Parts: sequence; C-alpha cells; structure tokens
Amino acid sequence: MVLTSIADSLTRTVESAGNTISETFFEPTLRLGVTGLSRAGKTVFITSLVANLMDRGRMPGLVAQSEARILTAFLQPQPDDTLPRFDYETHLGALMGATPHWPDSTRAVSELRLSLKVRPSGLLSGLQGPRTLHLDIVDYPGEWLLDLGMMDKSYDAWSQAMLTRMAHRPDPDHFLPMATTDAATAKLDEPVAQRMAAAYTTALHAARAEGFSDCSPGRFLLPGDLAGSPVLTFAPLPPVDKPARGTLYREFERRFDAYKSRVIKPFFQDHFSRLDRQIVLVDALGAINAGPRAVEDLRQTLADILTAFRPGTSSFLSQIFLGKRIDKILFAATKADHLHHTQHGKLTAIMEALTRDARDRARFAGAETAAMSLAALRATTEEMISHQGTTLPCVRGTLMDSGKQAAFYPGDLPEDPNHLLSAARAGTDAWLDQDYSVMSFAPARLTLKPGEGPPHIRLDRAAQFLIGDRL
Repeated sequence: MVLTSIADSLTRTVESAGNTISETFFEPTLRLGVTGLSRAGKTVFITSLVANLMDRGRMPGLVAQSEARILTAFLQPQPDDTLPRFDYETHLGALMGATPHWPDSTRAVSELRLSLKVRPSGLLSGLQGPRTLHLDIVDYPGEWLLDLGMMDKSYDAWSQAMLTRMAHRPDPDHFLPMATTDAATAKLDEPVAQRMAAAYTTALHAARAEGFSDCSPGRFLLPGDLAGSPVLTFAPLPPVDKPARGTLYREFERRFDAYKSRVIKPFFQDHFSRLDRQIVLVDALGAINAGPRAVEDLRQTLADILTAFRPGTSSFLSQIFLGKRIDKILFAATKADHLHHTQHGKLTAIMEALTRDARDRARFAGAETAAMSLAALRATTEEMISHQGTTLPCVRGTLMDSGKQAAFYPGDLPEDPNHLLSAARAGTDAWLDQDYSVMSFAPARLTLKPGEGPPHIRLDRAAQFLIGDRL
C-alpha cells in the first residue's frame, strides 16, 4: 500500500513536470478553480466571465482589454477527456433567453477551456507576434471544498467540532439525542448506524437552508453514486477513551478515515492540486440575513478551508519539484446588485473582515489574496425612494417568487464591519440594532449591443486580479 502510494506520487510528479515544461516554453496554460459556498452563484459567475471575455465591451477594468491587446478569445475542447465539459451554451441560454432564469447549480466537477490570443506589451512588443494563453476553468461544488478541510483532522477532532456547532443549529430528526456516549460504546448495529447517518444528513440539509456554511462532509449533501454506501454512513460521536473493537465509535472512525482516503484524497490529487488560481464565491448577504451565528460560522469556515489550499509563490522550478501552488486567491462577496452602489464599499469591508484570518494565512505562505464584492450578472437597477421623510437607496428587480417588479431596501450595513463580527463572535441570537433582509431576484431580460457581454458589477476587476498578469 505504501509502495503504491509512493509510485502514484512519483508518477504525478513526472506528469506535472512534463506539463510545466510544455506550458512554460510553448503555449502557457492557467488553471482557474471556481468554487463557492451554498447559493453563491458559481455557474452564473463562470458563464458571465466567459461571455464577457469573448465580448469584452463591458471589461474596461481588464488592463489588456483597455490597452486593446486582446485580439480574440475562443472556446476549445477541454484538455481532460475524463471530465464533463462545463455546459456554457446551455447556461448562457438560460440567462439570455426571452424568459431568463437562473441555471442549475453545480453538482459535479466540470471544465472549460477558453483561449485568448494576446499581443504582448513592453519595449519589444513590436518584434514579437501574438501569443496564446489557455484559460482552463475548473468548476466544482463548494460542498467538496469543505471536505478538503477534513483531511488534517482526526475523527475525534471533527466530531467535537461538528457536535459543538450543531448545538446551535436546527435538528429536525433529533440527531443529537442519538449521539450519546452509550451509543458510541455500544456494539455496531448497522440499522442504528444508518438511522444516525440519515438523521445527521437531514440536520446538514436543514443547517444549509438556515444559512450555515460548514456542513461537512459535503458528499452527504451531494452523494451521487456513493449514496447508501458505508463510506457515507457515519456521523459525529462524543469522544471515547480507548474505544473497543466492534463498537459504533470504532466503525464510524474507520469509515471517516475511508472517506478521507477514498473520496477526498482522489479529488485533491486529480483536480484541486493542479490549480494555479482560485476564486471563492461567498453569499455574505445571505449569512448576514440569517443572523450572527451564521456569520460566525461563515468566518470560521473561510479560515478552515484555507488549510486545504496550497498557497504560495509558484515558480517554474517549484512546480517541477514541489507541484503547483495557488499563488492568487480571490474571496468575492456575490450578489452586490442586491445593494445600492453606495453600500458596496461596506459589503467589501465586511468581506475583508470575514476573510482576514484566511487571507493572513495565505499571505504568510507567499500567495496574493484579495477580497471584493461583485455581481457576475446584474439583475437589478438602482433608484432612490422617499420613505417617512427619508430617502432610501434601493434596488428594483423581478421577484423570484411572484414574478412582479419591486423596489427593495435591505437595511443599512454598518460602516465598521466589527459591529457585525463582534456580535457574531459573542454568539448572540439576533442583531441588536436592526434586521437585514435579502430578496431573491430573477435575471432581467437583456438586449445587448454587438461586442457587449452580460451586465455585471466589478467582474472585470476580478478578472484583472485573477488572470491580468498573465495577459
């Protein structure tokens, strides 16, 4: 088993070295990972990014475009024949049709290659012809990102963390009363194990619906062909000192370790460890609407997932001998179009505060990080409305539930994000000063001019941070 693992590692290193040499001296490739926590809008982000890189009339913040050096962009077959292609055309049709609607959410890994032909810059640009950059966009569910944070945890440590968090979360099938020391030390009974795993899975779904972020293991939410297998039939249990063989605790511990080795590790080796850049999309407004506990859960989750990344400077030699490292990570608060632009700075400040621990870790390892607020597809317009003697900055859009047009004011975000984070860390049940609301808007019907991509907010600045230096 050890020799096989070493052989696999050596094989991957040789393959990585070969790919690195090829990309460095011929046509370079940049692999961008796109993920996000629940309802963050990964599919919409990728669709709008590709559309706006192909028709760049709305991308002034991308320096290579403002300098007129991007000559063309075109889609090509993705290099990995074993991965599904990201269904760009279908998703774009959903957003741009006569009756636009949000596309289906991400449920598995997919990939798309966009190639950009770029005229070089600098003193010698007149002596060089155009060059091609291949942008490989890898889409994967945010639930799987949470799984990567389990790799360095023991079953005992993971169990204690999840049981602590569950004490403040919904528990529809009453999992916590089942998770006792007596149950942990009892002899394994498979029907009991299945009932506990099912109750824990129900609690994860309920927690996600309430706006909580850390709902691991992620495959419990998206099981796919693993549904019903022993590797997905475990749950957290209270600590047991020297558990005996044949007990429920020992079996759940064994299955937890199997989940890490047979589910999480292959995903890390096959996909995640090959990324160059990463964007993490976050529905920060949804967490704020859910309350202080959801915000604190989000903050801890964002810090935890950084342990799954391999941040740091990725030079040519380091890629050959150490494997690729993610050298740029962008944390983006989505749905900025749900706020008037006068509040975007406040949302960005909250995002910076939420990701402070995560960004500090990445910067210490040598990676460049940033936080911003954006909307990959703008679904609203702005207006000022008089209400009870005051003027409120509102947004107007089509409501998802009724299909009617409505103006909406979500509440005034604080100038100092610590006003939110301090209440979140204190574990209060509700915001002390005011409530914050979030509405669900449908995509607006669009009519685009030639050369224009879908309307957005700061998507061009996100693209500049993620790929601008390679153009």
